Amino acid sequence: MLEIIFIVEEDPEGGYNASALGYSIFTQADTLEELKMNIKDAIKCHFEKEEDYPKIIRLHMVKEEIFSYA
Repeated sequence: MLEIIFIVEEDPEGGYNASALGYSIFTQADTLEELKMNIKDAIKCHFEKEEDYPKIIRLHMVKEEIFSYA
């Protein structure tokens, strides 16, 4: 596998949540640096063989913002 994409969202209670597109891989952390380490650990748990690990991990940061028209 060449690449895996994670959707990263800020948790309303603090920290970040990440979920992989097309795979049942989910993780969370308090900081982005911790999240990156947790994503690597989650990938190791999901794929049995090291040769199946993705070469590139892409993080798609999603930020929700709400504002009023008035």
